[in-house]
Amino acid sequence: MAGVLLLNALSGSSIRADEGGTSFWLPGQYGSFAAVAPEPGASLAMVSYWYSANASVSEPLGFGNDLKLGVDASYFGQFIVPAYTPDTTILGGRPSFSLAFIPARSKVSADISVGGGSAAASDEVTGMSDLYPTAQLFWNRGVHNYMAYVAGSIPVGSYDPNRLSNLGLGHAAIDIGGAYTFLNPDTGWEFSATAGLTYNFKNSDTNYKNGIDFHIDLGASKFVTEQMYVGLVGFAYQQLTADSGQPAILGDFKGRTFGIGPQIGWIFEAGGKEVFANLRGYKEFNVKNRVEGDGLMFTISFPL
Repeated sequence: MAGVLLLNALSGSSIRADEGGTSFWLPGQYGSFAAVAPEPGASLAMVSYWYSANASVSEPLGFGNDLKLGVDASYFGQFIVPAYTPDTTILGGRPSFSLAFIPARSKVSADISVGGGSAAASDEVTGMSDLYPTAQLFWNRGVHNYMAYVAGSIPVGSYDPNRLSNLGLGHAAIDIGGAYTFLNPDTGWEFSATAGLTYNFKNSDTNYKNGIDFHIDLGASKFVTEQMYVGLVGFAYQQLTADSGQPAILGDFKGRTFGIGPQIGWIFEAGGKEVFANLRGYKEFNVKNRVEGDGLMFTISFPL
């Protein structure tokens, strides 16, 4: 049961932005055990993320200086998330710090381009994402666990406002939120919820500014053995305020998406160290002003 303590090491933010129909926050990036504090010391989470999605011609999306319809997108990113947890307390809680970066490949195609003078376009890029620092603070009260976090983006990744496909946001962002986890070692039941708000800064290349986003990630699980648990995950994402700088046809361009799917996790030893693995998938539904698709995450986390 102690192995769940490092499963929350996936704390890097996403590689996506509201401009183009996606977001800084990657829906579903937090799951079960989100508020359970890691053990003191250094750790590393490796997260393989696959995502495939599309948007119909009835859902126009803004990309850079153009308007694209009938969008298809695919993405693979290898999240690399080193973290350090000092053996100390702040305000009675345990701090933890991480920095995520993502070697990735993204491909986007669009059937119609309005403003670009083309009837069809396709683009793909392989490179590095922005940098995503995160600071967390954890508290434990028996079976109740709490976490507060602040995360952001440093826009140094591969980005070009004239491309369909990008790995960087093209702007900075900050996200503030918290999490709660109920974990009962006697029964093996667990439930977690992580909620937050994202504030986006203006993209100086396009004069586009995303609105404020609200998001909540959920996870529920049950240990079926000492080393394995199964359960469900889900998320809800809703943009609260309108974008600015978008083409008039897009209106306020408030995005929305929901997702749900299964998860399974394992705890095992390798090289004398406990290793923690989790596989979870999401099916999106009730999507507005975003691409809609399926995502799969495989996380492996271990102390250094």
